[in-house]
Amino acid sequence: MKNPGVRIVTWKVSEEDVAAFTPTMETAASFSVSPMQISGSAKQQTRPDRVRLTVERFLRVKGCSHHVLTLLKRTDHGILLNGIWAYTNQPLKPGDEITIRVEEKASSEQIMPVPLPFSILYEDEDVLVVDKPSDMPVHPSAGNYENTLANAVMYYYSSKGLPFVFRCVTRLDRDTTGLVLLAKNSLSSAILSDHSAHRQIHREYLAIVEGMLPERGTIDAPIARQEDSALMRCIDPEHGERAVTHYERLAVFGHPLSVCRDDAGPVPAEAAISGKPRLPDILSLASVQLETGRTHQIRVHMKSIGHPLPGDFLYNPDSVCALAPRQMLHSHRITFAHPITGETLSFVSDLPEDMRTLLNFFPGPAVE
Repeated sequence: MKNPGVRIVTWKVSEEDVAAFTPTMETAASFSVSPMQISGSAKQQTRPDRVRLTVERFLRVKGCSHHVLTLLKRTDHGILLNGIWAYTNQPLKPGDEITIRVEEKASSEQIMPVPLPFSILYEDEDVLVVDKPSDMPVHPSAGNYENTLANAVMYYYSSKGLPFVFRCVTRLDRDTTGLVLLAKNSLSSAILSDHSAHRQIHREYLAIVEGMLPERGTIDAPIARQEDSALMRCIDPEHGERAVTHYERLAVFGHPLSVCRDDAGPVPAEAAISGKPRLPDILSLASVQLETGRTHQIRVHMKSIGHPLPGDFLYNPDSVCALAPRQMLHSHRITFAHPITGETLSFVSDLPEDMRTLLNFFPGPAVE
């Protein structure tokens, strides 16, 4: 039986691994100088053992961060070379086996386990892919201590008697639904964080936007925090960070009359009372992919081109109604390389019920 809270990983050193750290003739030639010019540092630079493949360099290539290496050094038999407890400066040769022992004995103490609904699409020793509902923040914050995804996941593991530290690799806004990737140990967290920083984790969103969205396009507009708000973002060419969004229109849904929604149901536009939430004549369903990951990027960018999301209380407040009680945005697909095996994994979450309900209210393609 596997020991809860312990992840053991073994890698075999290949000839290619060693060759990558072996000086070539060109490298040696680049340091060649006349006998009168040789200095101590030059001699050191040309010595092969200065660039040899060591245990530490091998583990760094595999994705172990400084933090993970520190933990491994402090762990009893944390690093083994061919089954023997090893030092990180030991040299490696082809055929050697490196085994690491990643231990996790404590959980995130500041996160209270709370039984909340969420769906698990995939789980193994290293990663967890979940489907987050709306009205659920990812992390605890002021006023949100017991209603977050972190609380739900902590309850899931505590009920099994397993230690768990909440490490979220991808994030979603409170009212954005769909796929979220979590790391289950410090090693997978370090590797996936590096993948995320290098844009190697690919996500596709489905968004409902107002009006007839162009067939496809790219929005390249810098985003910054709005001066008079702690929460809202805006397009700011002078102070903003670069933000790039790619989109493709998937379908168009039209209604003969713009409508609003109250407790009595949909009401034709001419019967609407001034000031009530309204929906437009046309909605577009779009596939959206981010080249960057700024806060509220899709919501801000779509508003900037005249196609805000229905139900967005921050950037399109007049559209919030029973048919669109939240921003109509869903994390639909996520694709990434497994942090240990390197296998490409891809997961899909279908369009949620509230987005299907809104689209099916409008004449157009049926949404299953």
